[in-house]
Amino acid sequence: MIKRLSVSLILASLGLIFVALLLGYSPDEELNVTGRYYAEHTAEDIGAANIVTAIIVTYRGLDTLGEVTVLFLTASIVGLVLARQSKNTPTIQAEPAGELLNIGSRLLVPLILILGAYVFINGHLTPGGGFQGGAIIASATLLMLLTDPMRRFSHRLIAIIESIAGLFFVTIGLLGIFLAGGFLDNRFMPIGEFGSLFSAGAIPIIYSLIGLKVGAEFSSMLVSLSEAEDS
Repeated sequence: MIKRLSVSLILASLGLIFVALLLGYSPDEELNVTGRYYAEHTAEDIGAANIVTAIIVTYRGLDTLGEVTVLFLTASIVGLVLARQSKNTPTIQAEPAGELLNIGSRLLVPLILILGAYVFINGHLTPGGGFQGGAIIASATLLMLLTDPMRRFSHRLIAIIESIAGLFFVTIGLLGIFLAGGFLDNRFMPIGEFGSLFSAGAIPIIYSLIGLKVGAEFSSMLVSLSEAEDS
């Protein structure tokens, strides 16, 4: 009874906090100094048509590095915990997938991988980028696991892809320090023609590395979850 009452009080308190925030919210009528600078100078300074991409990858590059690091730690912890649990659980024989799912996955997996690569390679031109493209690539892994739950992926290969992508990501960030204006400064490579594929300096390369890293980390979690279910 006391436990339920405590939970109810906590939920009611949180509800009151959110209601107070909602009632007191008033949108800004104009951009602040930082937002105005981003809006007015990003295209000229960075050469990226997608302003959000430029902010995330260059101006706030350290934040992006922290985000992919948190995702890496999450994937590592999930794999570690599930690996320990699977040692003490009996093996379960999974039912075979239907013919429709088998044929569909063979058709869709290559297309999904191409779409994921397209999203993060063109992240400086269109909505999208490394995180979105990496999630799309991981969905191909999920589809293959749904088709064959007993399929085994190489954890070593996934770790190598994730490590190489992370190493080159940090390397490019350091090149920005020594050859341009700061960490992950894309201007140590030619900016190129605005709006073209080969533009925005090193941003397409940076986002490709982020896409591979995020895709590998999500895939690692999916594979670990699948192996835990099957064991």
